[in-house]
Amino acid sequence: MSTGAGIDVQRQLESLIQDFRAGDPPMPVIVLHAEDAADDDRVTELVDELREGQQRHGTRLAVAPTEPQPGDLDPTAQAVRLLRDLGDSRKWGDRSATYRPYSFPRLSLVRALQEATDDPEMRERWPTAPAGTPDGNAQREQAQTHLLRILARQRWRPRRPSRRNRQVLLNDVQQFLPMGVLGAFTALLTRPEWYIAVLAGIGLMILLAALNHVPGRAPLFLWLRRESRWFLTTTFLQSAARRQSTSVRLLRPVRSWRAIAARAYDVSEAMREGGPFPLQLYVLALFEDLRDSHRRGSWDLRGLKRTRPPVLFLRRVGRENGGIELIRAVSDVRSRRSELDPLLIVAGVAADDAALLDRGTDGNALVNRPQPQPPSRTGPSRLQQRLRHWYDEWAGNLRADQSPSRTNALPWVLRIPLPRDELVQLRQTDWRCVRAGHRPSVARVVWSVYSLALVLALAATVGVVHARDLHRTYCSAGLLTADRDTELRPAPGGGTECVGIAAGDVRFGAHLSGGADEEGGRLRELEDLVHAENAEVLRDHPGAYVTVVYAGPLSSSPVDPSLVKGAEELAGVYLAQRVVNENYRVKLRVLLANGGADMGHQSVTADAIAEYADRDPTVVGVVGFGRDLQSSPDVTRRLHSAGLPVVSGTNSATYLPKEFSNWFSLAAPDEHQAEALGLVARQLRGRGRAPHALVLARDTKESQDRYTSEQALYGGEMLKREGFRMLPAQSYRVANGKPELRLHAESICRGENVPSVIYFAGRVEDIGPLMTQLGVEPGCANREISILTGDDLSKAKFSGTGGRDGVAPRITLYHAALAELREAASGTAFYQDAAEHLPWLEDGEATYDAPDFASGQTALSHDATRALYWAASLGDVRQSRAATWINLRGVKLDGMATGTIDFTDAPLYGERHGHSIVLARVQRTPEGVSKAEVLCSRPAGDTKPLDVKECSVK
Repeated sequence: MSTGAGIDVQRQLESLIQDFRAGDPPMPVIVLHAEDAADDDRVTELVDELREGQQRHGTRLAVAPTEPQPGDLDPTAQAVRLLRDLGDSRKWGDRSATYRPYSFPRLSLVRALQEATDDPEMRERWPTAPAGTPDGNAQREQAQTHLLRILARQRWRPRRPSRRNRQVLLNDVQQFLPMGVLGAFTALLTRPEWYIAVLAGIGLMILLAALNHVPGRAPLFLWLRRESRWFLTTTFLQSAARRQSTSVRLLRPVRSWRAIAARAYDVSEAMREGGPFPLQLYVLALFEDLRDSHRRGSWDLRGLKRTRPPVLFLRRVGRENGGIELIRAVSDVRSRRSELDPLLIVAGVAADDAALLDRGTDGNALVNRPQPQPPSRTGPSRLQQRLRHWYDEWAGNLRADQSPSRTNALPWVLRIPLPRDELVQLRQTDWRCVRAGHRPSVARVVWSVYSLALVLALAATVGVVHARDLHRTYCSAGLLTADRDTELRPAPGGGTECVGIAAGDVRFGAHLSGGADEEGGRLRELEDLVHAENAEVLRDHPGAYVTVVYAGPLSSSPVDPSLVKGAEELAGVYLAQRVVNENYRVKLRVLLANGGADMGHQSVTADAIAEYADRDPTVVGVVGFGRDLQSSPDVTRRLHSAGLPVVSGTNSATYLPKEFSNWFSLAAPDEHQAEALGLVARQLRGRGRAPHALVLARDTKESQDRYTSEQALYGGEMLKREGFRMLPAQSYRVANGKPELRLHAESICRGENVPSVIYFAGRVEDIGPLMTQLGVEPGCANREISILTGDDLSKAKFSGTGGRDGVAPRITLYHAALAELREAASGTAFYQDAAEHLPWLEDGEATYDAPDFASGQTALSHDATRALYWAASLGDVRQSRAATWINLRGVKLDGMATGTIDFTDAPLYGERHGHSIVLARVQRTPEGVSKAEVLCSRPAGDTKPLDVKECSVK
């Protein structure tokens, strides 16, 4: 600043700016004038220096065009001209100013209304008939319709040059960004791929933008814009309204549109009448926009980032350029609204016109406030002190000066007379320019585009990592969510498998690895059939169904590629579901749960079932868990704690019904199987010298298998009871899914005592390698050897029944089986139902000895499901979970696939009798093929024990 007055005024301005950083001080209209009219030009130069200084300091400022304009305009119209262009953000400084440019939606709306009102097309449209008459009302409606048409053509914006169209488009599209985010978030809830959610959000934004810019139509969601809400709710316009509704609601677009249309016409009529109203409306809109631009509680904290108030500079105000009227309108609006706005106005005025700002339009009255004394030459800081004193006095008198009785006062004007000696230019070395503290605010550093980009980058990184973790952990996952009822777990031999309960849209067949193409196709087909049946139950019978969970091995692995057990059991469960839903009032819904290959992850599955059952009270029990593993007690205990009974078709564990009251099984226990095989062993021993016998068992130290350990225990005890001389038991290892039997075969066959009976406690997949080794080893190849084994061999497909398994020459295989199908076939509708409901069966294939049924897996799972359903629908009424558990001990069903299912004699924590059981023999025929035959059997429900005569091996 080149003058003492300039230095002091600049310091006072910076003092106000410093106060603005901490609060909301009242911002006056600072009017500078010289004490002597000869110094008017120096005051104008001082205003220019103040503007340059504020611009260098980063203040958002605008300069109103106060130069005289051609034409005969009244002072009010000239004042409106000063404000019309201030709605352009480019008028308020460049990019060097703090934070982003201002926006003036309210001022633009007022200008749009003014332009529509002054449009030549409206001149003949205004009503001429008196208001309230039929003709007046009709003309008013026609004028309103035409005005709205003009506004729609303008997009409710002031007419702008074409270079501004792009910015207008972007401003309109901004309001659709939340809709796009909402659309993307809604899409994420369905767990699609991330790019589908992004495309959904972008597509919704493009659709709304296209609808928003239909030519000749009002913008979409016009009534929800912030300027429209202000336009309808400000009390300043209530005088122009005619008792119209001001309700603006998202869900009431028609009512909101009528309200803004009526308000627009009323305001347009008031602007057409002229007077001070249009000017004051422009001033009010400018103040509201600036107040909103400095609102500290906004989403972008812009009020905390814009630490310097905006400044409007008026170089020389007077009557002829409308400056005096503008300052009066500013004071009037501020007095009427009694709200603080951040605009600081600095104006220069001629000394002769200064009195116009103290009194009315005549300017003849004296100034209310005593004139300040000329500053002393000896104290260069005295003007500065007077300026601060004048400001404090002005701020303190605002309360009284705004009183309506003081009609001649302009309370918001702070007039500062400048003596000549303070306007003298100083030496350049004495020039000063004070600046308020300009340290960036915390909000600008923390809540900025850069910090937002950093947060978004971190969030995107975390989101990607989280999404990858979800996709690695769960079978079905989206960008943010996942189906947590199913998980991906390591599969034997490498890879992963999907385990858990498929309560949503998960299909276990979609996660199968290679090696199970035929069975995998069958599994996928069965899954689709079960899900279709479930959908029909939920759609047509929402309050009359019970839910049963089938838990079985529904995945494969490189080590165990077979899906025979899971596919056959699932076929029986689906068949039971179809029969039940076609013939009973209470419907059956079936959820599938995968325990992994060989049920290796059944603990995880049991936890998932129990957690889902806590959310779904219709779950009444579980069918399956047909493998006896080390984790079986924990699994049964977990389901017991969830109140879920388990009905297993093939799990032959002896200890489970003795330890858990919720365990029911259709399979003959391992101990019973060994006792039945003892009838064969007794005949093989003969009456001579006791032959040697051996127990060959699979090593279970590094596996979860418990079935083979139980079989080895009960088989060894049985051979001892039958009088065999027992050789040391041997255990073979399984590596990469293959049994290591060569050394064991050499030890058995080349030893001093070759056993005549071997109790094989292993799995069906191990019997082929064992036969191959024994068939070529000296000492065994030419010796009659009998192998006894448990029910797992019932899954074998021997050559005589169309399979690929077989026995070595001179070796006879005796094994137990869990399902007596031949005797029960004549008294059951199972095969008729299967032929009707299993789509892959052709005519004549639904027989008890057909490959799909010979193992008994399908029949047992069907019977187990029917038994559980009977308990859950006792009396044709849907039962609770606890009632189902209790009702199971009263189940007795005739005509099942394996006979009569009878739990009525099942003691609590004890063994029951009446299991279906078969003793089968497999021998090599002279033609070189293996032939399987039934030695003896009992259908389910028959408690008469087998005897030697019935099970004769001769």
